[in-house]
Amino acid sequence: MDTLIRNALIVGGGFSGMSAAIELRKRGVAVDLVEISEDWGSYGAGISIGGATLRAFRTLGILDRFLGEGYACDGVDIFSTEGRLLTHLPTPRIAGDDVPGNGAVMRPVLAKILADASCAAGTLIRLGCTVAALRQDSEGVDVDFTDGSSSRYDLVIGADGLYSAMREKLMPDAPKPHYSGQGVWRAVLPRRENVVRTMLWVGERVKVGLNPVSEREMYLFVNEDRPVNEFVPPERFLPLLRQLLAPFSAPTVRTASEQLNEQSLVVFRPLEGLLVPQPWYRGRVVLIGDTVHATTPHLASGACIGIEDAIVLADELSRASELDAALQRFQHRRWERCRMVVQNSARLGEIEISGGDKAEHTRIMRESFLALAQPV
Repeated sequence: MDTLIRNALIVGGGFSGMSAAIELRKRGVAVDLVEISEDWGSYGAGISIGGATLRAFRTLGILDRFLGEGYACDGVDIFSTEGRLLTHLPTPRIAGDDVPGNGAVMRPVLAKILADASCAAGTLIRLGCTVAALRQDSEGVDVDFTDGSSSRYDLVIGADGLYSAMREKLMPDAPKPHYSGQGVWRAVLPRRENVVRTMLWVGERVKVGLNPVSEREMYLFVNEDRPVNEFVPPERFLPLLRQLLAPFSAPTVRTASEQLNEQSLVVFRPLEGLLVPQPWYRGRVVLIGDTVHATTPHLASGACIGIEDAIVLADELSRASELDAALQRFQHRRWERCRMVVQNSARLGEIEISGGDKAEHTRIMRESFLALAQPV
């Protein structure tokens, strides 16, 4: 398939970068991908997957493998702290009538699925390497790498995440990541028989969730108000997480708390967001994913919109007759959807922090899920 470009460099081997590699290789573009990490892994526990993400997996060609190694289900149940069902949120079967509306998977498992697909597509992967400098003209981009090598590309795609060095090089005046006032705790536990879909328990200042990530495992996540973004020593993770769960008397939460131990892979990270105003490109260098629109996890759609960026970018590169027009159309198609996810997720966090209107919280979630069901 013809495209505007013959070769491309992708900077960053995360979910959006690997997805861009897969989609560009389908169109015959020669792709180099550099990843600063030596091991090209993904740390952490589970990641929640919405129907729009499952639709994107189908486009990428990895849906069947996800269904075999992750977990797909329908609906979200929301409970009070003592376990009373408050509401059930349906999750439309966006990926097809044969595919449940949402799910979850271990982050390292999803990273491995995408990495295998990137390699199988013929992407040239270089680990422990990134961009040292770049210079562009009307015909291409000359790139110097940190390993001392150089090469020239028709297009460079920056997908190096929230703390992007590419964003600093390309847009030094762009907004910086903003701390939300919340942190998230995650842990991996053996799946209980009654945990067959996403389950949320909403407290005054803490939200607890459980999500199956496979037939055998589930992951626990806890959103906590933390006014100050301060370092938490890893040796404190387990006792602090148990302390956060203590006010929840719901039997399923109590059982999950009792299951926690030193093998539970407990991780903590502060929740930060970012929305960079457009344009998201300069000449022949374009930024995608968390590099320009990082979101808190309240809508479980951060990975989704980054992967969608990759799909839409490759689509526009194969449809347009001029590169600037393709990049303009790419960012035009992506802006409102990404803005909605980032800003609605931030608002959900604000409601949780303030102990605000739970009806508004539910309405935003429901409306956001409906918006995400729309075509990209």
